[in-house]
Amino acid sequence: MESTAEETTFHCHRDPLPQPGLTPERLRAQRQLCVACAVCCTFMAGEVVGGYLAHSLAIMTDAAHLLADVGSMLGSLFSLWLSTRPATRTMTFGWHRSETLGALASVISLWMVTGILLYLAFIRLLHSDYHIEGGAMLVTAGIAVCANLLMAFVLHQAGPQHSHGSRGAEYAPLEEGPGEHLPLGNTSVRAAFVHVLGDLLQSLGVLAASILIYFKPQCKAADPISTFLFSICALGSTAPTLRDVLRVLMEGAPRNVGFEPVRDALLSVPGVQATHELRMWSLTLTYHIASAHLAIDSTADPDAVLAEATSRLYSRFGFSSCTLQVEQYQSKMDQCLRCQEPPQA
Repeated sequence: MESTAEETTFHCHRDPLPQPGLTPERLRAQRQLCVACAVCCTFMAGEVVGGYLAHSLAIMTDAAHLLADVGSMLGSLFSLWLSTRPATRTMTFGWHRSETLGALASVISLWMVTGILLYLAFIRLLHSDYHIEGGAMLVTAGIAVCANLLMAFVLHQAGPQHSHGSRGAEYAPLEEGPGEHLPLGNTSVRAAFVHVLGDLLQSLGVLAASILIYFKPQCKAADPISTFLFSICALGSTAPTLRDVLRVLMEGAPRNVGFEPVRDALLSVPGVQATHELRMWSLTLTYHIASAHLAIDSTADPDAVLAEATSRLYSRFGFSSCTLQVEQYQSKMDQCLRCQEPPQA
């Protein structure tokens, strides 16, 4: 009888949750970043040599972008390793957020390098006392495009909910368990992928400029102009990753989970009269947490309400951790300011 009671007793951690350590997703992310970093280092060295021989600022700026990519990937690898450390009494959430901080550092590093390159391109537009070897520039630019395509292939994360645009994934209730909830991708790998996309745009611009300069040497201004235009594109490509990172750091609700659907799911649990203090936030793009107070009527079974509400949050919305407080409903809750729903953003 004792074993039967233990099996039927509700436990809030009965569902499989992401645990610290080298999970399949983290292993895949580390493998992607290691391969991309090796490719990046190899072709960066080639671009430095090619840019020096061609006297091309555009080639050197592309090499500088690759250098920024190497630094950001190494930082991302370190943050991924750090995020595998278990929680402690001081770091009670563990080190998951280090992954998001690594992605932010990656974006900031790209901004800094791009700012320097924009300045150098502007100086070249003002002063035309420079010479460019069109042939060397053309060969180097072609190799750079191939390198960036290879890195983009290594880092690409395909999935129905993955988007590189500015529009986030819309909410759709899910009936699978949390282990089957489709992730939005590893933050560090996404940041590195955005870096590579920016570099690919720049490399394509450099390739076009090198073709023009090769056939028309008098059009050497195409070198700084391409640097200027495609550096701006590279800055714009960081917007989706930066938006997601800031949302996580500002404790915003997961972008694929709506407040109203979660609230309605809790209110539809038999015995629940009201809900308040509903909070939703994320440690990473794929590790979501929720907490709420459930006000129940006097005839409801608190354990049954807790079990059903927790199960709905896990199965329908893919939360990784849920904390629910069950309390008796009181009419004064309707007038309590702290029990009111937050306004629309």
